Amino acid sequence: MGQPGSSPPDHVTPEDRILAVDTVAALNAVHPALLTARTMVRVAGYHTPGDGGGTLLRWDPASTAAGNGGTVHNPYRRPVGRWLVVHAGVGDFRMFGVFGRDTPADDALDAMVGDPSIQRVEAHTDLRFVKRHTFGRSDIELDFGGHTVHTDGIERNTHDNPFGAVLYFRGTPTGAPVVHTLTETVPELSDVFQVPDAKQFAVGQWWTATSNPLTGADERELQKMVQVTQIVDATHIRVGYLNGWQLDPGRTVTWQRVEPVRRAHVRNMVFLGFVAFTGEYPGSGPDDREYSGSHPVAYEYAVRCDVEGIHATGTWWPVIMRRWCTHFTTANCTLKNPPTVMYGGAGYLTQQIYCLYGHVVDCRSSNARHLNDLTASAYCTVENCHGDGDDAGGNPFTTHGQYEHDLVFTGNSGLMDIANSGGQWGISAKRITIRRHVCSWFVAGTKITDLTLEDVRVIARSTFDPAGTLQVNADGIQMRGCSARTLSIAQRSARSRRPNIIADCEFDQPAGTVIHQTPVSNPVHFVRTTFRGLDGAILRGAGPVRFTDCVLTGSPGAAPLQIGAAEVVVHGGALTDTGIELSAVRDQRLVVGGGATVTGTNARGALLSRAAGTGQVRIELGDYRSTAAGAATAHVRVDTGVNRYRAVGARFAGGRLVLSEAGFGGTSTLLHTGCVEDGVGRELPADSARIVTTDNLTV
Repeated sequence: MGQPGSSPPDHVTPEDRILAVDTVAALNAVHPALLTARTMVRVAGYHTPGDGGGTLLRWDPASTAAGNGGTVHNPYRRPVGRWLVVHAGVGDFRMFGVFGRDTPADDALDAMVGDPSIQRVEAHTDLRFVKRHTFGRSDIELDFGGHTVHTDGIERNTHDNPFGAVLYFRGTPTGAPVVHTLTETVPELSDVFQVPDAKQFAVGQWWTATSNPLTGADERELQKMVQVTQIVDATHIRVGYLNGWQLDPGRTVTWQRVEPVRRAHVRNMVFLGFVAFTGEYPGSGPDDREYSGSHPVAYEYAVRCDVEGIHATGTWWPVIMRRWCTHFTTANCTLKNPPTVMYGGAGYLTQQIYCLYGHVVDCRSSNARHLNDLTASAYCTVENCHGDGDDAGGNPFTTHGQYEHDLVFTGNSGLMDIANSGGQWGISAKRITIRRHVCSWFVAGTKITDLTLEDVRVIARSTFDPAGTLQVNADGIQMRGCSARTLSIAQRSARSRRPNIIADCEFDQPAGTVIHQTPVSNPVHFVRTTFRGLDGAILRGAGPVRFTDCVLTGSPGAAPLQIGAAEVVVHGGALTDTGIELSAVRDQRLVVGGGATVTGTNARGALLSRAAGTGQVRIELGDYRSTAAGAATAHVRVDTGVNRYRAVGARFAGGRLVLSEAGFGGTSTLLHTGCVEDGVGRELPADSARIVTTDNLTV
């Protein structure tokens, strides 16, 4: 405006003015005759000066925008001419006269999110919403400043609709689907896909890609939203995703172009869910909680949309619901006391369906169904998340089994249930890694390929699973440094090429439990692993079992291990007050050597033995030491069936050897030579062409 006493610059006219009023009511009283296109007004507060609802506005005589009481004022009720807020891209509920829960904040929210010039919406008081809002808006941040959002009296949701959130951001499918039946294989970890005509696609576009179902109605290996990164040739495109499962010729892939929501973030909210118990509602059962229940945020067809600092209580559907999303973070969110942990889909903190490249970090749940659910998702990480109050069976960590792959869980606590939602979705997953996890129940026994567990600790809890179960699938399972009370190995698939290795683990196996289930046909290798409290534990599957430098401990009155594996190899390690009884339900081979030690006794009075099955048994004893607890304990008892026995270089102390005539008739063979026997009683058949028991050192 120049120095005092100087003339005004040429571009300033007497009509230029900045008015000042105390409140919005005073703004409405400004006489229109005072206004020009350059008039501005400073409003000191909405209801009272300094209440936070003050704004700077300019008069636009040509504007026809609808008045909303906040960013647009139309005090004169004329077709043309409006007061418009002057801002720096930040909206505030107080500029609409919303200062707490008494005034619903829905209209103000719609006005601010619907204004493309506003990139950030702030709340500085508690709020109440009574509507469910759907937005297609990108580049917007909603920051509630740690204030509480109430939803009592919210409008009813529709049936089975987890996207009926207070804030639902949804991209838009556009154009007709492109459907193509493959004439060539799409290999695993390929990012190049065959399409009917690459001209229908362009670099930078987003598409959903969905394979046709297999046996289950929703059993699809491919169901992701991806971005086109290259047009390879006339019939191939490259996308920003390495496919986790091979697709064979004859499979159909459906492509649907979408315009996603991008960078729509929600932060810093305390959310009180609302559930009205109003009696029976048609078609809903004994109450209508899914209709009246509320939850804060949902995304669909969304890219780089983050959520941070939502702390919810009593929500019905997931606090943060995502489907067809990619490149996102959910951080520092919590849920406590949802109204149910039994209704499918309800009572979650966060669920991700068909999602990629997600990061869930520093979250907690209490008395909830799931803290985190990853369904048909890939390349996601969950870390430092903790679920408590799960005695009712709500597993904080779960996946559906809809062909999830390449997921990593690190430093979490709470029940875990992987790929176990049923055949409708395929009960399949691949390359899931779980590190430093603590829980009282861990189940991953379906078609889970290449599961990696590191320092997973299952601690039995009397209020949920006193057995402290850790169940895995023998399809590329690798465990290191894990512990549980009960280990259970199943086999539902055989896709992996890597060995099944359980190393440096420890288990307190309850009596009579099945460690190795009947369907297990793949080899399982235990390395430096400890089993305590063994009493009749069963390894029933036919797959080979190897114990390398393992420690297996029972008690003098406990039954030995009952093993049905086609091959059992004990190399090094120690068996104390337990032993091995071959079931002979099939042909079996037992090898003991590598400096192993077998000591004590058991309820059978035999450290190595076979049952009266019909299978032919081979026993091969080498560099190992067997010490019996007393004269009645047999180092080896073979007294039935057809057998091939060979002991060369073994050492026996005390007890006795029971290799009876009944076990070595017909085509059976026995070679016992080069061994050391210290005070050992013998029950051996006479030497013959098939039986040699000479050249041993007897002390």
